[in-house]
Amino acid sequence: MSLDSTLHNHINYRKIETLVENRTVYSAEFAEMNIYETHKKAKQVYLEFECPIIASMISGRKIIHLKNKATFDFLPGESVVLPAKKKMIIDFPDATLDSPTRCMALGIDSQKIQETIDVYQNATEIEESFTLGSNLNLSPLHLNNNTQVQHLLERLLQTFSSGHKSKDALLDVMIKELILRLLQTNARGALLDENSYLFDNHRMAFVLKYIREYYKDDITVEDLADKACMSKSHFYKSFKNTLGETPMEYLNSERLKQAKKLIRTTSSKLSEIAFSTGFNSSSYFVTQFKKQEGMTPSQFRKSILY
Repeated sequence: MSLDSTLHNHINYRKIETLVENRTVYSAEFAEMNIYETHKKAKQVYLEFECPIIASMISGRKIIHLKNKATFDFLPGESVVLPAKKKMIIDFPDATLDSPTRCMALGIDSQKIQETIDVYQNATEIEESFTLGSNLNLSPLHLNNNTQVQHLLERLLQTFSSGHKSKDALLDVMIKELILRLLQTNARGALLDENSYLFDNHRMAFVLKYIREYYKDDITVEDLADKACMSKSHFYKSFKNTLGETPMEYLNSERLKQAKKLIRTTSSKLSEIAFSTGFNSSSYFVTQFKKQEGMTPSQFRKSILY
């Protein structure tokens, strides 16, 4: 079932009782999915959740005001992790009857969260203070470019509203994966944060710093394992468990990030950019670029120019 089909079924199922943040609830054994819809412009709408929430925009735009965090637009394709009892103020500058603002908000039982955290910690040796905690008690986390989390939330919405006989079993698998993705995102931030204890005291942080500095070089998994003082197999498994991607996927991602900067800021040939950022083959560069960006480097350059 597509997201459009899910929304069509939802519209037929829901009841509109208020034009601002009308709530529809889909329940499961250890979690609930809420759909909030706003059908008219509104400002300074107060909202607070009793449990930790993972929210994702479906359509429209919200402006989110949170204490000690810069105000930001909340747009489709983006997600926010909100701790329990975190006060926020929301503006709806564009909502209308024909074009409502829709947002999904997933609440998860704290025991289910803690079970997944325990598995993650055992697999990665990331300290508890750098995981999310069973109540997701961290500063709000705004994810504006995490397609894995977004796709999982869309699949969860489809499953919650499906009425499938195995709904709870399917949700169990997907929610565990979602929590792991969020843990990996949080760990990545801690490993790259110069103010974090992990930045100078964790082998994976040292490897990430090495990749950022030497991404242009011909780096192998063996090289990175040596830097971490680990066997190749142990390093590979630990890296993927911690960050949710393989060492070479992370290296290619860093190279592509630098390549995009050069495409935006220089007129260099794409083949020159490929080799200057560590790719030893133009065709491989194009393949990896399209895999990550959904377009070729030349299409990316044209999109910037026009």
